Amino acid sequence: MEMETVSQTRSHGGMQGVYRHQSRETGTEMTFSVFVPDHAPGATMPVLWYLSGLTCTHANVTEKGEFRAACAEHGIIFIAPDTSPRGEGVPDAEGYDFGQGAGFYVDATQTPWAANFRMRSYIEDELSALIGAEFAAVDMARQGITGHSMGGHGTWQLASLFPDRFAAAAPSAGWISFASYGSGNGIDAATPIGAILARASLPSDTLKFRDNLTRMGVYVLHGDADDNVPVSQARAMRAELGQFHPDFAYHEQPGQGHWWGNECVDWPPLLRFLEE
Repeated sequence: MEMETVSQTRSHGGMQGVYRHQSRETGTEMTFSVFVPDHAPGATMPVLWYLSGLTCTHANVTEKGEFRAACAEHGIIFIAPDTSPRGEGVPDAEGYDFGQGAGFYVDATQTPWAANFRMRSYIEDELSALIGAEFAAVDMARQGITGHSMGGHGTWQLASLFPDRFAAAAPSAGWISFASYGSGNGIDAATPIGAILARASLPSDTLKFRDNLTRMGVYVLHGDADDNVPVSQARAMRAELGQFHPDFAYHEQPGQGHWWGNECVDWPPLLRFLEE
């Protein structure tokens, strides 16, 4: 599994790098970015995964976010993968919410998508192993996960499905499940085809796995004027967490919509929460 350096730039005393490799999971070349703060020789630091939203690449948060200053201050390695496989031969669709740029952090099971769209396995297994092998400063025993929009839901999904891996989760403008966001409201699980669809969408249903979140700190961030992912999604999760969770924080940004600048990514209280 060979990694190629695309670019490296000094920032806030650390190194912002962009890298690519040939992925066995997606069958394509994949690009990702990593920011490693300055550190003493031999020291290790916790890892924060950032999952981007629809149509984004690694570059959106890398170029728009101001996370490097906070990560340098708190000693956190920041990893930003792409949102899907890309390139010639990779299936695509006309809409922005399906195909390239819309991997939803799941493994597709239907042709023609299944051969390439394996973002869940790519991030969980392949990219994690590559990061651990190539970056000596990472402490894979201390990992957090965050993301915006589609990446916010990816945060809920991966954190609730793999609670032993993450110490903290911080979704921003994320939805609870595909059904709650509107993509699956018509499923009737009492019918044969409905039962199949319900099983297929189960991993996206955060509420089914909500108790797994007890093992980690949770920070929920949302703009209260979001016209893309309604703030009701965050409020519903706040109500659920309030029933059982001992360590969660919640913030609605007054008057703000779906994207309200770099603070959607690097909200200072969120980063402080993740550090703690």
